[in-house]
Amino acid sequence: MILISGILFVVLVGAALFGRRVHRYLPEAHLSADSRDSVKLAMGLVATMTALVLGLLVSSAKGTSDNVRGEVMQMAAKIAFLDRVLALYGPETAAARGELRDAVADAVRRMWPSERRASAQLVANEQLGDAFYVTIQRLSPRDDAQRALKTQAATLMVQLGELRSLLRAQAMPSISRPLLIALVSWLIVIFFGFSVVAPPNATTTLAFVAAAFSVACAVFLILELDHPFAGLIRIPSEPMINVLNQLAK
Repeated sequence: MILISGILFVVLVGAALFGRRVHRYLPEAHLSADSRDSVKLAMGLVATMTALVLGLLVSSAKGTSDNVRGEVMQMAAKIAFLDRVLALYGPETAAARGELRDAVADAVRRMWPSERRASAQLVANEQLGDAFYVTIQRLSPRDDAQRALKTQAATLMVQLGELRSLLRAQAMPSISRPLLIALVSWLIVIFFGFSVVAPPNATTTLAFVAAAFSVACAVFLILELDHPFAGLIRIPSEPMINVLNQLAK
């Protein structure tokens, strides 16, 4: 993500500097007030479209990140409730609760690896999940209360499986690649066009560098939010870790 944003920053600054060089060789007639106004009008139209697309991409990436965050919170809450249901069932669920704790610990290690550069693995350990499911199904309720608790536990297991599958499906990038390419192309046109008609001085150069840095940061945020389990901006692991600590008690 940082590499892509850095390349975009260099490309935009290069487009501005190239426009500055083209400015030196343009005849005076091409730099008249009318010509400048026409270029500014055209660049303003492109800038408006670029702002709309940039806002759309930010909104889409933020929505993806918020959805994943909410699903992680739901998963943590359902795991805690499932452990409570098993505890209410009776002491015969001790083995099932231990397997649940092992499955949650394995999921935390996969989704939030200790090394920041390591990629998250949203594919659960099927053996742990199957063992936990078999243990629940082997429970033999003695009364209506235990039957209701077993049914509730089975329902929670299905819901947790759905959430896990949903997280796995949302691991795919949601940002449209053609839309991102169009955004970068328009940004290059904007920086080149405005630098052609801008007066060649240090103030305008600094303004273009600052603008390029801001746009690169925006694209960095878009790419980071679109990968909620990777990069610098990750979905926090505290909800699942807190649940894991409760299960260990």
